[in-house]
Amino acid sequence: MVTIEVNGRQIEALKSHTLLEALRRDGIDIPTLCHIEGLAPSGACRMCVVEVEGANGLVPSCAYPVQEGMKVKTHSPRVMEARKTIIELLLANHPDDCLYCARNDNCELQSLAALFGVRERVYKGDRNVHQIDSSSPSIVRDPNKCVLCGRCVRVCEEIQGVSAIDFINRGSKATVGTAFDQGLNVSSCIKCGQCILACPTGALHEQSYVGDIIDALKDPEKMVVVQHAPAISVTLAEEFGLKAGTDVCSLMTGVLRMLGFERVFDTSFSADLTIMEEGSELVHRLKNKGVLPMMTSCSPGWIKYVEQFYPEFIPNLSTCKSPQQMLGAVTKSFFAEREKIDPKKIYSVAIMPCTAKKFEAQRPEMGNSGISDIDAVLTTRELAELIRYFGIDMQKAQPSAADTPFGMRSSAGKLFGVSGGVMEAAIRSAYFLVTGNELQEIEVKQVRGLDSVKETKVDIDGIELGVAVVSGLNNAKKLLEQIKAGRDDLHFIEVMTCPGGCIAGGGQPLNADKKAIQARMKAIYKIDSNDAIRTSHGNEAVKRLYAEYLGEPLGEKSHQLLHTYYAKRDVIK
Repeated sequence: MVTIEVNGRQIEALKSHTLLEALRRDGIDIPTLCHIEGLAPSGACRMCVVEVEGANGLVPSCAYPVQEGMKVKTHSPRVMEARKTIIELLLANHPDDCLYCARNDNCELQSLAALFGVRERVYKGDRNVHQIDSSSPSIVRDPNKCVLCGRCVRVCEEIQGVSAIDFINRGSKATVGTAFDQGLNVSSCIKCGQCILACPTGALHEQSYVGDIIDALKDPEKMVVVQHAPAISVTLAEEFGLKAGTDVCSLMTGVLRMLGFERVFDTSFSADLTIMEEGSELVHRLKNKGVLPMMTSCSPGWIKYVEQFYPEFIPNLSTCKSPQQMLGAVTKSFFAEREKIDPKKIYSVAIMPCTAKKFEAQRPEMGNSGISDIDAVLTTRELAELIRYFGIDMQKAQPSAADTPFGMRSSAGKLFGVSGGVMEAAIRSAYFLVTGNELQEIEVKQVRGLDSVKETKVDIDGIELGVAVVSGLNNAKKLLEQIKAGRDDLHFIEVMTCPGGCIAGGGQPLNADKKAIQARMKAIYKIDSNDAIRTSHGNEAVKRLYAEYLGEPLGEKSHQLLHTYYAKRDVIK
């Protein structure tokens, strides 16, 4: 520890800390635009400047190490004037369309302008004008609103290992763009949306299908059904000011009915279905010397990453569709037949924590006889937007249960919302499929938590199963490189595109901190610990679906509806 003087008073700080870390730890709020917690400082935006006695000019607190006895002023007139000038300069080249912006009332630049009392355009001149890129089915990019903070670039490169975007051009013409300034649709972008979470302005936002869904709800010729992913119910509450981790599953179901959806299904049901297929596939590969290690296929960003950068591992991917697509497929087959409805008249909506799910729904493989499994995907943020649009008070909604048969779930299916959840659910059922007995220690704690890489060994009837759980694709890249180099002790690998899994997906509420993500994770584990049915193979609705329609896992019918294929993908990079 060292002692420093801040605004005339003594505080203690860790010797390894930067000034920004020390000041925030002491409760002093320092504004930033380029800073990303956990990554090395870039010092690009200069919003965090402070005065340090003896230093040559103002210094960026994010990149300045603490030193014993240093004297710091955080809000002196000189500092405040510098910060205000930075905001004025940024606004000089920024559109005046806050009323129409997707980030209105949730924009860091807008908030800083209000904080520093910037009420008029001080600097005037020619502005850069860029074309909006709406080519991606998941993400819209508006370079006109970019403040060149670099956060999206760093997340894409340093956390996801994709590098789909970077700084291009020089000087006043500099902007953030793709290779050769092409559209996101032909870039190496994996559609994960982590750049949206990082962006402080409206330069990046999801491709919205809210209008399409509202039109569908008005159409008397369509039966509009909806499914919600495991992570949604423990996250949506934050959009309405409730405590992070509050589970609003039954309230949300009631709200969805009020919005006009004729059927409300739980994607956790098809997560159980996924485990039955994926677990059976793993057992089949183990017994028949199939391609190992088998890798999960639930995360569409991860699938696109493999198709682009590691096509040699495509045979390792499970052929199972994701739970979203499986539920869409059985809705437009089994459900349509049972209800005697033309599948073309069913409009199937999925509410997901992930922007890549929008891309996945539009993949040509994801359908049957020209009918898409899923018609539209909403993020958690868009669901909140839809609820507000219809003037519904979330807290006063009538609780309701999801519709059968696709509303019954086990808590194993709910675990899909967290990193390690797919693995834990799969281990529970794989053990049963091999031995015929239930796993005695049903909670596989070695694969729980927010660590980016988790590994363990599981004994299944004498077979020592090596498993690994990875979240964040830069971490997945390291593991893939180990396997390419000859590592052979792993049999099953779960990969989630987003760090922490779906609870921290690119479609989740903006400005969430690590504590909120931890609260979401704890809520899911609490649901699991309190549930009566904790295994996918114990879900009676799934059993009935096989008995009445699918036959058996990996059977002809299930292969037709629930499995798919992947191929090498060429991109500009």
